[in-house]
Amino acid sequence: MTGLASAGHFYENLLHLPLSNVKMESISGEKTGMKKLLFQLDTDSIPSSFDGVVAYDGGADHLLTFPNMNPDNVEGIAHGAIFTRGGKDKQNTAIFVGGSNLAQGEALFDAIQKIFFSNFRVSVMLDSNGCNTTAAAAVAKITSLGSIAGKKAVVYAGTGPVGQRGAVLLAQEGAEVILTSRKLDRAEAACQAMGQRFGVSLTPMQVSDPASTQAALDGAQIVLAAGAAGIELLPEAMWQDSATLEILADINTVPPLGVGGLEMMDKGEVRHGKKCLGGLGIGSLKMKIHRAAITRLFEANNQVFDAGAIYALAKELA
Repeated sequence: MTGLASAGHFYENLLHLPLSNVKMESISGEKTGMKKLLFQLDTDSIPSSFDGVVAYDGGADHLLTFPNMNPDNVEGIAHGAIFTRGGKDKQNTAIFVGGSNLAQGEALFDAIQKIFFSNFRVSVMLDSNGCNTTAAAAVAKITSLGSIAGKKAVVYAGTGPVGQRGAVLLAQEGAEVILTSRKLDRAEAACQAMGQRFGVSLTPMQVSDPASTQAALDGAQIVLAAGAAGIELLPEAMWQDSATLEILADINTVPPLGVGGLEMMDKGEVRHGKKCLGGLGIGSLKMKIHRAAITRLFEANNQVFDAGAIYALAKELA
């Protein structure tokens, strides 16, 4: 038996001591229950305040934040999460992985799960830069407007966290997905990474000027604009007369919007014969998904919330 496994059995026995006669009290003497603790592990130097607010809104009693997290420094923190509570009490501890870099978040998310063993685990969620919650909201909204199976979908600025996960979800819904970037090698790398992780086929394309923007749009039925705030990716004049385009979605909420001619509050409004989804129209569902996912982390100690589980939740809430 390894030292870690021996320690695990020791703590398992210790943590399963009967607690029926133990009174849980705060420092003031007030009776209290087991607190819901969320470990916010962020790959950036400053943990996201946005994720912190939603953690409390989703039901966490206390938030423990850790910056600059990576696979090399996470083990001790993970042990603190899995060895301190036993039995059903484990479900009152959960881990949230965030930060601005999706690849770093994925590596950290995977490393944490490799530390878990037997019932020494807690529920864990990945949402680097809103990659899963925002993408899930956008694609759930798109599919609520009609089937996308067999249709061409273009993800403009697709190499960011939301673009990559949005492309995956569109492909899993049966769309033929073009993932664009200003640099072809970045698009190729993103398509390869998502293909390896999720088993989907995505087509990379360089889009760096009006001609290539139009070329990507030709024959498309679906557009998802996933670019940085305040950057127009697709001008209104370029899409308004498209004979094939059916649905446009834009996650941007800072003018100028990613898709010209859309409004932030669009929730399926028809413009130039196309159904439109704006950043706030998508964002309202994103917030519901994010809060609900945090709530569900504390319902059991063995849940894993990545793209698939979060998208299933989005479909429930859409």
